[in-house]
Amino acid sequence: RLAVVSLGKDKVSEVYLKIKERTAKKIGVVFKLYHFEKNIDKKKLSQEIRKIVANKRNSGVIIQLPLPKKFPADDFLNLIPFNKDVDLLSFESLGKFYQGISEILPPTVSAVSKLFREYRINLKGKNIVLLGSGRLVGKPLAVYFINQGATVLVLNKETKKVSDFTKKADILISGTGQPGLVKGRMIKKGAIVIDVGTKWLNGKIKGDVDLKSVAKKVSFLAPVPGGLGPLTVACLFENLIKLNL
Repeated sequence: RLAVVSLGKDKVSEVYLKIKERTAKKIGVVFKLYHFEKNIDKKKLSQEIRKIVANKRNSGVIIQLPLPKKFPADDFLNLIPFNKDVDLLSFESLGKFYQGISEILPPTVSAVSKLFREYRINLKGKNIVLLGSGRLVGKPLAVYFINQGATVLVLNKETKKVSDFTKKADILISGTGQPGLVKGRMIKKGAIVIDVGTKWLNGKIKGDVDLKSVAKKVSFLAPVPGGLGPLTVACLFENLIKLNL
């Protein structure tokens, strides 16, 4: 059984919750949603999460991100022990991943690795630029790519002249949540581009990549929606199964 803790309302999160619930039903996994209002007290939320984790029926537990700003994510993610942390987001789980001793990978990392393996994209010696240094995309992918022998550059909101770096990328992965951030003029011809950014805009989920201009120049493109997202969800359930074998 996959237990999902949700807090408040977020359009993108609601979409992904539905996808996870639909996937669980399809493969025979029980999906249990624990939804709390955003005005819940921090101490009370912590107590509720401890109960959810302690429940033996819950095989895996995830906290749907992002959380409202007043709730420090680490305080709650660290309540999930490794054997139930299918998202690999607690300090304990990330520590094992960074040391190379985790039996599972963060879902985004696992999805990217499967994508490259399926399309026989060799990472050794490649210049990889990551837009965004967040806990779900940038940080874990940077570690993974370094271990694969690639040259990795991570850009963040403080980076100036972003296009000076993106134009040199053999592989560009963006996970900033800024719709249309990546334009065709920012990448070199033949680059590989993977969009992992999501934002609810005008009633639709939008990615970081301006598909119209970027598609003309790339050799490979994983767009939003419909690109890496479904594969990431599949990898999350793969983790759930591996941790319970």
